[in-house]
Amino acid sequence: MHKALVLIITDQILTQYASEQSFCQNYLDVTLHEWQQWKKGNSGLNAEKMQKIKNLFSDYEWMLVQKTVQRTALLPEKRNYVVLEYKHLKTLIAKKWLDTGAAEVELITQKSSFQKATKENLYNKTIQLRVVMDYGVWGYEDILEFYLPAIVQNQIEESQVNLLEWVNDQLTETYVKKLPNSEIIEDENE
Repeated sequence: MHKALVLIITDQILTQYASEQSFCQNYLDVTLHEWQQWKKGNSGLNAEKMQKIKNLFSDYEWMLVQKTVQRTALLPEKRNYVVLEYKHLKTLIAKKWLDTGAAEVELITQKSSFQKATKENLYNKTIQLRVVMDYGVWGYEDILEFYLPAIVQNQIEESQVNLLEWVNDQLTETYVKKLPNSEIIEDENE
């Protein structure tokens, strides 16, 4: 189970940071060696460091991570596809939420930084797509966040479809197939 958890966490780190080294130095405040030892299961991280790792995810995403990791213990064949499975579930859930009409979707960008970027450079930058299911009680909402290549913002702005249509048509393909440095080779559902 630890390996499955490490794969999902590492994928999340690589969507938010330039490298694991950058994550260790600028966020987690551990050496790369300590990080590698934790990933191998040879040492632990204190509660504060583990909380920082958990904070890479929304509460709902962390629950989904736990369910996905536990499933790999029951279904060993899923171990090689754990990141793909997690990402696929996130997109399915986001679409279900949006289909009910109770969730909202927003695109979080830093427009000024993208205006000067070249097209090639936009593939290295990311934007954040957030789907929020609000239950009408303060502090009780479920959030799914998707880090996507910044080029997606241009695609949405240049097309005639609105954000909701883009999510329905393109989110799974764009998000699930974007697997940086992952051990996942193919989608088992294809």
